[in-house]
Amino acid sequence: MEVLKKENERLRQLLEEALRAAKRQAAPFSRQKPKAHPQKPGRKAGRHYGRRSRRPLPDQVDEIVEVPLPDRCPRCGGGLEECETVSQFQTEIPEPRVERIEFRIHVGRCGHCRRRVQRRHPRQTSDALGSAASQLGPRALALATQLNKGLGLPYGKTATVLQQAFGLQVSRGGLCQAMARVASKAEPTYNALVEEIRRSPSVTPDETGWRVDGKLWWMWAFSTPQVTVYSIQPGRGFEQAALVLGADFQGFLVRDGWGIYRQFIHALHQTCLAHLLRRCREMLLVAGKGEAEFPRTVHTILQQALQLRDRRQQRQISEHGLAVARGKLEVRMDRSLQRRYRAPQNRRLANHLLREQGALFTFLRCPGLEATNWRAEQAIRPMVVTRKVWGGNRTSRGAQTQGILVSILQTCRQQLRPASSILQKLICAPQPKPLDLTVPTR
Repeated sequence: MEVLKKENERLRQLLEEALRAAKRQAAPFSRQKPKAHPQKPGRKAGRHYGRRSRRPLPDQVDEIVEVPLPDRCPRCGGGLEECETVSQFQTEIPEPRVERIEFRIHVGRCGHCRRRVQRRHPRQTSDALGSAASQLGPRALALATQLNKGLGLPYGKTATVLQQAFGLQVSRGGLCQAMARVASKAEPTYNALVEEIRRSPSVTPDETGWRVDGKLWWMWAFSTPQVTVYSIQPGRGFEQAALVLGADFQGFLVRDGWGIYRQFIHALHQTCLAHLLRRCREMLLVAGKGEAEFPRTVHTILQQALQLRDRRQQRQISEHGLAVARGKLEVRMDRSLQRRYRAPQNRRLANHLLREQGALFTFLRCPGLEATNWRAEQAIRPMVVTRKVWGGNRTSRGAQTQGILVSILQTCRQQLRPASSILQKLICAPQPKPLDLTVPTR
């Protein structure tokens, strides 16, 4: 009876702490009590300073400004004699201004078929005339796309940045329509990225909630070292994942424990060990008497598997030694899963591990394969920030625009390509055509 009272009191304290954490204000806060002796902020002194760096001197100087001596000493008023001349460099952005370009388009008619004919300059973004003759230029559209889709600024704030920084007047509705036109030009390139994902030897998928017209949709991310594809869809099932990945995907699938990924029966699976380790740690925090052995054992086995991977990467173990050590880990995991557990949380973990048993140690058989789905988690993170800023999309067309443009921006970021020049090429293309954003060497 006394044991049950203590257990009840411990669980009550944990529940109160969890409820208090959920009601904390949105401002930055410390999750735990402050340290009694925190480290001194700022750089360390001496050899513990860290990596030293400074801003490099510019290769080209566009303007030289002479800063002469004052007539008198500012302290005592005495005369001054010049000793030397030294230089300080300052990198500045130019004075922003808006270029207003008029294209004098010569229009003719074919003498044979009587069809109307006009040429298009490479800097034009549209062939529209009449009431739609006033258009935004490719640089302005590319910058607005990066601000809205790449950095997550709402349309209103994007328009404010363009107006305050460059004096460019544009409405939120005009930006929304312009983004849709950019996405229509970029759709063939997006489709090419989807095909690249399907051909990739290893893909890391993940998904998170999204809002479209106030309803729950899902933002999917499929990532490789060089390409990332996003897709906003109304469901979280196998059908939605297969629309991007392909139902017959035959590469490595490094994913979390969501059950629909196991339906890719042609793929080779690796489940995320970070999710399992986190789950074991959370179970240990609330485990009662006799309930901590199983999650502790699983945690130990998975940690030893990661250490074995590190030893292989550092060439501290032979292939034969790796196979023997991996077999021992698999036997230990099998024995742990063959037992019956009374605690419900332990039974749930054991059932999940039984379903994922064949995907726990794939990374130890395939050198270079990731053991966690960190790549997709990193790809999802900017979308989570955007969702918190402005919630989602109002229409399915807006969701499609979002998925196309953020896929191109994220892929350019991964490949260290200038996204602005890529977007300008897409915008100025007379007809939508795919740009090659694949890396030639695998």
